[in-house]
Amino acid sequence: MEESKEEVKSFKELGVSDQLIEACDSLGWKTPSKIQAEAIPHAFEGKDLIGLAQTGSGKTGAFAIPILQALLDSPHAFFACVLSPTRELAIQIAEQFEALGSGVGVKCAVLVGGVDQVQQSINLGKRPHIVVATPGRLLDHLSNTKGFSLRTIKYLVLDEADRLLNEDFEKALDQILHAIPHDRRTYLFSATMTKKVKKLQRACLRNPVKIEAASKYSTVDTLKQQFRFLPAKYKDCYLVYILTEMSGSTSMVFTRTCDATRLLALMLRNLGLRAIPISGQMTQTKRLGALNKFKAGDCNILICTDVASRGLDIPSVDMVINYDIPTNSKDYIHRVGRTARAGRSGVAISLVNQYELEWYIQIEKLIGKKLPEYPAEEEEVLLLLERVTEAKRISQMKIKESGGNRKHRGRDDGDEEIDRYLGVKNGKLSGKLSKKPKRK
Repeated sequence: MEESKEEVKSFKELGVSDQLIEACDSLGWKTPSKIQAEAIPHAFEGKDLIGLAQTGSGKTGAFAIPILQALLDSPHAFFACVLSPTRELAIQIAEQFEALGSGVGVKCAVLVGGVDQVQQSINLGKRPHIVVATPGRLLDHLSNTKGFSLRTIKYLVLDEADRLLNEDFEKALDQILHAIPHDRRTYLFSATMTKKVKKLQRACLRNPVKIEAASKYSTVDTLKQQFRFLPAKYKDCYLVYILTEMSGSTSMVFTRTCDATRLLALMLRNLGLRAIPISGQMTQTKRLGALNKFKAGDCNILICTDVASRGLDIPSVDMVINYDIPTNSKDYIHRVGRTARAGRSGVAISLVNQYELEWYIQIEKLIGKKLPEYPAEEEEVLLLLERVTEAKRISQMKIKESGGNRKHRGRDDGDEEIDRYLGVKNGKLSGKLSKKPKRK
């Protein structure tokens, strides 16, 4: 981190206003990150931007600071719209806007699925400055909320643009682009430059400045990456062994399916480890509950699908474990980017079985290096086999039982033990967690 300080100017030198410098200071941003130092001057000149940067590099600040500075000069409602592929990322972006704009009374509205649409309409009626949304829900409001339009927006931001161009969002995105003024500034941010991102660049940016704060597919230098080749039948054993060896660490474990997050979380909890699942199958209430538990340190192991691999800024993650190797090697970059953020160090360990070897080879090709093997004596690891097998059997039994109950009770994805841990009653969070985030 020290080396980069010589290259990076201060926020003052970049031309950031004193009010915003003070806000950056209170967030602990002493000097601009590489993407911020390169993007902000071009943004101040009124240019459209394409920012390619490693995850955890301060991208949100790179677009939020220029937008807020322009808002200070010409304050009006519905000034900017930020699109995000996931609900959690949208909430997080809005929180950063509010933190940076707290001294000047910036109002944000978050429009995401899984949350009451009427309440969101009421928030829009208060005429916020910034709208942060997932494409589908924004389109719902543009179609159904009386008096709401984006005809006055001056800035459009597409964050995690490569994900926004998935088939799920493409149609909604086209309709949104038709509903907003052509005379605007557009910022497109992505960790990877895909053919679709290039296509989008041609469709909605005018003479953009391209800023590449990292090589095409790279991981940060402070990240220690390892793999372990193992038989599929011993994968659970290795997972428990690594988590036990690193018992004081905060860890994220990535799986391929939503069902696996729940099974692994229950198995680890049966073994006395503080694990919690998060997946796209869970209701928004439960997803936020799990995230808040993890951020607050009440549990130190988050078992997740790729819903949590993008944009979530959970600063204290020490280790990422790829329990399942991603079939798309670019997802590896995003997953391991959850640790070693903002100059800190971190560890990423990939568990590779005989069926996943081809996918793992693709990852090594993508990052351009061969990774060292995680050192562990198999005999020592297999001492856990009996306990792990029993814990998994009990977990499978519980899931089977709660699956039967769910048919009768019409519940969504819940398991009683996980619900109790999250503090969920009748689908609502109890206790302090229900107050977070403030917007619903």
